[in-house]
Amino acid sequence: MQYTIEARQLTSNASSQRTVIEARDENEAITRYVRDSAAELVSFTTPPRAAESIATVKKEDSVYLVRVYTA
Repeated sequence: MQYTIEARQLTSNASSQRTVIEARDENEAITRYVRDSAAELVSFTTPPRAAESIATVKKEDSVYLVRVYTA
């Protein structure tokens, strides 16, 4: 299944960046994104019956809000 990863830097007004990742589920998708981005996963949650998962990711000196949803 394909998942869209949408990351937006929290300390900037920059637009979000989208990436599509092939994975079995949301957990694998965020794990691959973090590894490929050389980032650190701070938090990750999938609310019950939600259409997307939400993560906080730290890369270098920036923190990103990351949405994970099926493509």
